[in-house]
Amino acid sequence: MLAEWADKGTPKQREYLHGLLIAEQQSRRTARTTRLLRAAKLPMVKTLDGYDWTNISFPDGYGRDQLRRLDFIDTGGDLVFYGDVGTGKTHLACALVAQACQAGIPARFFTTASLVAHLRRAKDADRLDKELAGLARNKLLVIDEFGYLPIDTDGARLLFQVIADAYEKRSLILTTNLAFSKWGAVFGDDHMAAAVIDRIVHHGRLLHFTGESYRVKHALMT
Repeated sequence: MLAEWADKGTPKQREYLHGLLIAEQQSRRTARTTRLLRAAKLPMVKTLDGYDWTNISFPDGYGRDQLRRLDFIDTGGDLVFYGDVGTGKTHLACALVAQACQAGIPARFFTTASLVAHLRRAKDADRLDKELAGLARNKLLVIDEFGYLPIDTDGARLLFQVIADAYEKRSLILTTNLAFSKWGAVFGDDHMAAAVIDRIVHHGRLLHFTGESYRVKHALMT
């Protein structure tokens, strides 16, 4: 129909129609990005502009270019950001969520504690299945501060369910300062931790963060 009407128009009319359609397309993209960023629940909107990559050790055959392209989301791959506090793990996770939203990819950010609390409230209200289905609509899920706070048995099972459901279907980013060998203490069950690690490492990559805390380095208090 558009082609038919374009053929009927004068050059000026076709130029106007083209500009109108481009503006409409850009408006829809902007609205979608805004909607996705709002739904992502980011604690702060970060970008990769000016990001300091020097603290990160990448696995062989994988680097910042692949990360920027969000290739891991296309394949349902997972990422573990492991390292010291204040070395840029959460910043990078937030920036990748924001970039995914700008690319039209639904994504969601949680701290581990907020995710467990979110799922616990849903379970208590008898709407856990609905909440899990809602989470499943995101192609990328960030679980920040994994291992920072203890999780009880029920919370560990809820967290395991989210990670297991995402396997080979959606991408996860976990930020943590705990080595895999200590994940059993988080779940309170070595077998559950082993099952989680088994799923994450299968299609996952480990990025190691080192160095001095950015916050300590730039702190007003000395």
